[in-house]
Amino acid sequence: MDRRAFLIGCSLAASPLVTPVSFAAAPGDGRLVVVILRGAMDGLDILQPYGDPVLAGLRPSFEIGPAAGNPDLDGFHALHRSLAPLTSWWTGGDLAFAQAVSTPYRGKRSHFDGQDLLEAGTPGLLPLSQRDGWLNRLVGVVPGAHGRTAFAIGRENMKILRGEAAHSRWAPDARLELSAATADLLRHVYHDDSLFRRSAQEALILSAEDPGSADLKPHEALFDFAATQLRADARIAALSIGGWDTHQSQAARIRQPLERLATGLAALRQGLGPYWDRTAVLAVTEFGRTVRENGTKGTDHGTGGTLLLAGGAIRGGRVLGAYPGLAESDLLDGRDVMPMRDVRAYAAWAMAGLFGLGRYELETTVFPGLEMGEDPNVLA
Repeated sequence: MDRRAFLIGCSLAASPLVTPVSFAAAPGDGRLVVVILRGAMDGLDILQPYGDPVLAGLRPSFEIGPAAGNPDLDGFHALHRSLAPLTSWWTGGDLAFAQAVSTPYRGKRSHFDGQDLLEAGTPGLLPLSQRDGWLNRLVGVVPGAHGRTAFAIGRENMKILRGEAAHSRWAPDARLELSAATADLLRHVYHDDSLFRRSAQEALILSAEDPGSADLKPHEALFDFAATQLRADARIAALSIGGWDTHQSQAARIRQPLERLATGLAALRQGLGPYWDRTAVLAVTEFGRTVRENGTKGTDHGTGGTLLLAGGAIRGGRVLGAYPGLAESDLLDGRDVMPMRDVRAYAAWAMAGLFGLGRYELETTVFPGLEMGEDPNVLA
């Protein structure tokens, strides 16, 4: 019996949870946090290349650059003002971006397929029965991975951790309420059954975990809970934030998910304390959005996007990658940011530094078919 079945059998009461989180435990000092931004985040809005005069003409109703109150980063790029609390991270070297990135997904622009491919980390989509996630494959090659290797927290099935490497699920709002006497009885009943005993012990441990302060908002509490695990035996965490599909009124609609991202990351940093210096955060999305605004002052599904990198282990204060330009001749299909590098390459180089993995393992097992290319020096 796996832990999820055990918890269900105990009739846990659960309330809706909008942000799923997953964990993996492994030895070593490095910590990796992957934040999936579901809905296709507009990279040109969070990292605004205001120094390119073409941008303002493509987005006449958008508030672009320092003149509109967005913090200047390097004289060419500005940070969306909803992420302004992270400006000090940029100057302190704990925040960076990679521009014009994408997965291998092209053409159809489906959220479902795009997210599936993002979490699979493969060149193309395999049948669902043959599909696993790249974090699950990572757990399989990290030297000495052990014990509570992977935890999925939240209602959503995080496909990025799907696969053969052992993992379990737990929702912070699903509580197993047992008296001390009942817990002792449970341990006694399953004492001589190695499989059930382990499930019972892990369920009791997880039921006692603190999901975070009641003063935190739900998404902040999940980042804080991730920090609690990463301070202990977890080394890899994956979670997601939705709300990025901004077809209409993008200037208003994008503020809330950006604020969730900023406050969630702040909760993670606060919760990690000194472990923040050993942490790399990658915030990724399934694809970018069109460079031109549409008739409803939003943007549509595109291709090239932006990767946000944070953490004390990151070599921050930089925009990585080549800038492709926004002139019509520079665009993909005349409408999208031209991808200049596979987003998986940045993730692979981060994992190489965090976990001591070699290029062969990363290009053949974790990200099959990937060519990592030159080291962009993601880590400090």
